[in-house]
Amino acid sequence: MIERLALGALARIDSETAHGLALKALHTPFAPSPGPITSPVLKTNIAGLELPNPVGLAAGFDKNATALAPLMQAGFGFLEVGAATPRPQPGNAKPRLFRLSEDRAVINRFGFNNDGVEAIAERLAARPAGIPVGLNLGANKDSADRAKDFAEVLVRVRDHVDFATVNVSSPNTEKLRDLQGPDALAALLDGVMAVRGDVPVFLKIAPDLSDAEIADIAGVAQKAGVHAIIATNTTLARPGLTSPHRDETGGLSGRPLFGPSTRVLARLYRETGGAIPLIGVGGVESASEAYAKIRAGASAVQLYSAMVYWGLSLVARIARGLDERLQHDGFHSVADAVGTGVDDWL
Repeated sequence: MIERLALGALARIDSETAHGLALKALHTPFAPSPGPITSPVLKTNIAGLELPNPVGLAAGFDKNATALAPLMQAGFGFLEVGAATPRPQPGNAKPRLFRLSEDRAVINRFGFNNDGVEAIAERLAARPAGIPVGLNLGANKDSADRAKDFAEVLVRVRDHVDFATVNVSSPNTEKLRDLQGPDALAALLDGVMAVRGDVPVFLKIAPDLSDAEIADIAGVAQKAGVHAIIATNTTLARPGLTSPHRDETGGLSGRPLFGPSTRVLARLYRETGGAIPLIGVGGVESASEAYAKIRAGASAVQLYSAMVYWGLSLVARIARGLDERLQHDGFHSVADAVGTGVDDWL
């Protein structure tokens, strides 16, 4: 009841202010804290990382790693914070975050606003032990060499994270998605892999890709030795929206992204033959969507926008519901279910 009242109050104020208040609320005794939800079926291994369950926090919710301790107790199996850039930057002009309540969606055009890697690295170094935590790597908007920025951030944090994600798919930094082209992506990944140390490197891709582009990315990622691919980031498309904010510039996330992002996920699973673990993101707001992502090829899922509408307690509900669905269908592990429904999306 406290969570429902809080969500109702936050819905009445500016979206970005509400987001900031929600992060602060995590440090109060009222924040859901069931601890990592787990079971023999839910335990998952990705790139050598042992996850108590396959439900993770997507990057963007805790950009500056200011709420690591409470988030580690919220039921997640892993966390991703950031994106972090070498230098602090304010991001794009406000307003830049919009609720589309009628569509259970969000549009943002933040533009990698963050405190910079030095401040974020210090917080990551001081985090408590627990579930795996990764950092989303970004590039400064005014950087002369954005590919170099990704490697620079990783060098600074590699002793304090369990994985790092190369984010070349945000639509809110001009020309950033150009780095998804085969030649540019190969060069960027070579630079990052050269400095990763023992840190697994993930790649996050956009949903606005053709089958040919997905095939190119899959080939480059496999050749570079990427440890997992996250599919997908937000979309520039506006599929059937009804909210007054539907024409705002920025990346769309939430329920309308479920279908497009899952189709990209399934295509990527088919292209890679299951050789690279995939993490499904986009429109996950219940155990049913999480289960569908897994059957479409994901070894784990992430969520963010759904918490705007359902609260942080959603995490535990999804993890427990996923456990029930897997057992009901006779699967002994998440891995057993991965890709069993890929044909439904192709």
